[in-house]
Amino acid sequence: MSADREYMTRALALAEKGLYSTDPNPRVGAVIVKDGQIIGEGYHVQAGTPHAEVHALQQAGAAARGATCYVTLEPCSHFGRTPPCADALVKAGVARVVVAMEDPNPLVSGQGIARLRQAGIQVEVGLLAEKAAALNPGFISRMRRGRPWVRLKLAASVDGRTALANGASQWITGPEARADVHHLRARSSAIVTGIGTVLADDPQLNPRLDEPLPRQPWRVILDRELRTPVQARLFQTPGPVMICHAAGASRLHKAVLQELGADLEQLPESQGALDLTAFWHLLNSHEMNEVLVEAGPTLAGALIMGGWVDELVLYLAPKLLGPDALPLARLPVFEELSQVPQFRLQDCRMLGNDARLIMTTGHQVQPDGI
Repeated sequence: MSADREYMTRALALAEKGLYSTDPNPRVGAVIVKDGQIIGEGYHVQAGTPHAEVHALQQAGAAARGATCYVTLEPCSHFGRTPPCADALVKAGVARVVVAMEDPNPLVSGQGIARLRQAGIQVEVGLLAEKAAALNPGFISRMRRGRPWVRLKLAASVDGRTALANGASQWITGPEARADVHHLRARSSAIVTGIGTVLADDPQLNPRLDEPLPRQPWRVILDRELRTPVQARLFQTPGPVMICHAAGASRLHKAVLQELGADLEQLPESQGALDLTAFWHLLNSHEMNEVLVEAGPTLAGALIMGGWVDELVLYLAPKLLGPDALPLARLPVFEELSQVPQFRLQDCRMLGNDARLIMTTGHQVQPDGI
């Protein structure tokens, strides 16, 4: 029904309001409708606070009895930081619930829908499911694959170069593209880089938006030998810092970095580098959903060839840096075109004078319950 799509679209728009704040929870919106009128709506704002359905029910009050609730994710059925939303809907006496997609969390996964149906509530699942899934790729990835959704951001000239041979790279892209990156940072659980980037660019790696942010993402450095300088700007800006290192790092330097507030994590090594499988498991244990990687060509190449990249965001500037400039990613020499990494172009648009391409590698998370 067109009306159902209209109300679910509204619920999705509400869910998006939690883009920067719900972590590690999913972004969820809910709308309650009766006699063709919206009588309540809400979205999940922050972990530990009421879920979207509760906000909508509070707004609707007693009028919720006999109404239809549109919600972008299956109502929860377990006690977490808040009581089950499925129980709240049953108690309110709603007659019908339209769910965009099932919850991938094993603690819920179909149980919330079952509880509603057991109470005699009509439940329909699957309306605009792909749009609902697109709001929560990291949460779905963490629940289904046990690792975050990995988004690799790169900026280059049209000849595929990221910096001059001497390392100069500020700025290849224009202000509009750089502002867009801050929005990617703000929605991420963590921003990951390598020690080479820290030593070369001394980045802050924090989102800087005009609007106040309810939380700051982790800044995570892959630093095998623990060479992160104590004067790095990472320590001078708000937000937690994690440094991953190998065994044998200097105990003295560890102590100094810990005094600065850094969380130090030891990882095993694989082929002379930190083991990336262990790294993603570590981030998963910290309930990180979406991870934005901003790194140099060595780490970018390792992630691509390791099959870790779920989404590639590439900003292309209309400039030519020449053959001696640094490449996007250090990749092996391929002998056949069938060996090269391939991507699916999902979106292409202009940001000022630059083009932004969003590509995926075929790892898209798909909604259940269609």
